[in-house]
Amino acid sequence: METIDDNYSHINGWGIDADPKNEPTYPMKNYTGDDHKRLNWDRPPIQKTKVEILHSNERPGLTAVFGTSCPPKGWSGILRRFAFKHSESSYAHWLPLLLADRVNVWEGVADDLKSGKIPNIFAERGWKAELKHNPAGAVKKALTGALIALVIYKALYRKKS
Repeated sequence: METIDDNYSHINGWGIDADPKNEPTYPMKNYTGDDHKRLNWDRPPIQKTKVEILHSNERPGLTAVFGTSCPPKGWSGILRRFAFKHSESSYAHWLPLLLADRVNVWEGVADDLKSGKIPNIFAERGWKAELKHNPAGAVKKALTGALIALVIYKALYRKKS
């Protein structure tokens, strides 16, 4: 019966980490005396919070560094707060976060319109690149969108008999 070494010995470098004296992580596996002291370190100071930070309910506190550029607000913020009340292993955490991202896009469009700026949705959605690199997919998306718009229009404006 062949061993693993026999099967893969033709591969350059195979078994290089088999010798514990040649393994780069080997000294870390045997903590004795002063070797253990190098693991003691002072936690860096915690970043100051100026906005609401959402974090996993599976962690006791905040990490040392976190993003503050997009604090939760509006309907998307409500969805995010709901999501972070649930475990990261559940759909009740991830699905609301996905929905919150989509809602946040529309909130951004509404904010642009409120401030008097008309968003260039064509450019922001990357349709120029889509037309260049995936023209068939772009046409399919456009036709699907037109069909959905037509169905909605017909449903809203059909004659009542």
